[in-house]
Amino acid sequence: MTRKLFGTDGIRGTANMEPMSAETALKVAMAAAAELTADGNRYGRVVIGKDTRRSGYMLETAMTAGFISMGMEVTLVGPVPTPAVAVLTRTYRCDLGVMISASHNPFEDNGIKIFGADGYKLSDEIERGIEERIFSGEPARLVKPRDLGRAMRLEDASGRYIEWVKATFPRSLRLDGLKIVVDCANGAAYKVAPAVLRELGAEVIAIGVAPDGFNINKECGATHTAQLERRVVDEGADIGIALDGDADRLIVVDETGRRVDGDQIMGLTALALQRDDRLRGGGVVATVMSNLGLERMLEAAGLQLLRAAVGDRYVLEILRRDGYNFGGEQSGHLIFSDYSTTGDGLLAALQVLAELVRSGKPASELCHVFEPVPQLLRNVRFSQGAPLEETRVKTVIADAEARLNGSGRLLIRKSGTEPLIRVMAEGDDKALVEAVVADIVAAVEEAAGA
Repeated sequence: MTRKLFGTDGIRGTANMEPMSAETALKVAMAAAAELTADGNRYGRVVIGKDTRRSGYMLETAMTAGFISMGMEVTLVGPVPTPAVAVLTRTYRCDLGVMISASHNPFEDNGIKIFGADGYKLSDEIERGIEERIFSGEPARLVKPRDLGRAMRLEDASGRYIEWVKATFPRSLRLDGLKIVVDCANGAAYKVAPAVLRELGAEVIAIGVAPDGFNINKECGATHTAQLERRVVDEGADIGIALDGDADRLIVVDETGRRVDGDQIMGLTALALQRDDRLRGGGVVATVMSNLGLERMLEAAGLQLLRAAVGDRYVLEILRRDGYNFGGEQSGHLIFSDYSTTGDGLLAALQVLAELVRSGKPASELCHVFEPVPQLLRNVRFSQGAPLEETRVKTVIADAEARLNGSGRLLIRKSGTEPLIRVMAEGDDKALVEAVVADIVAAVEEAAGA
């Protein structure tokens, strides 16, 4: 069965349009309740969190109604990071957890991410089962009136997460003397991130902490770091921390205002874990997007780089399957599986800050662990059709691969979260990389009618 709703990171779309309508959210909740509590011996419990989008109210209410109609007890935790929902699902002994968020997307979008009782995102098999229940046409088996569930609000959800994530920071260290600018993207971490850093002793300058329902990720956060880069330099800060709308990814800015992506953070952290004999599996799990420079640096250190498909869920699958305990994405999703079941931007930031304190080095030196190979990524938006299936596009791609001729990599893929074709190339010859990307983008744009 071809999946109709779930993509690489749950369900996502424009709010108040299918599939991000109240009606579909209601159906997803009912189907998830049936699928995840199918043993029939209990109705189950669910925790629901969200980011700061206006549409979150609509989807939260619809999903609450769906779960209650199936007899489930619902715990509402309000705006918290996605990893907080994973943590609370486990610690609150729930059968599933739901995060209502479109992550780094603009406010117009929203999404639904579902976690199982173990705090991990659902498998493809379970997601297919939920979709089959929704599209089967069979009515849901609603409970009798006396068996309806109920909803309650957990007032100290943020506090529970704050204490949990602080516990991942070495007890022997503090952040005293560090000036940190943290950009919370007007999103889910707007309260918890500054609180964690202050409680660990840092001088904190917080930006992106005034959500109004519409400004999440708007010219701020991990996908728009220009404001943070300027502020770090203007404030004379030691480091800048950028989270995205649901705080499951991290981008760092060093004291000179230079952006540090997930690949550099992975390199830094892998070496630190190796030094402390805490890196399992003899390597790191990244994705096909990670820079060739990272792979070369890890090989020089005697470590492997395994590449997964794009999406932190696929990184996590390899971590769990092959016994690794660290991996992530160039975009800043970083998974420390000794602590967490999903990407956690704030947890990752604390690991970087611990190394900053230990080393006594400036962030510009600490966070630059390899020289990136020239890499270029461009996105082409399309509204319909399958541009990559066009003969002209296939011909241009084949020609580009021949021109690279083993001296670089080419990756063309359809985004799993947005209507985009992503075109990426990398290699030691920067001019050649730029040329092949330009040719492919032009061909895709023509095929897409852009």
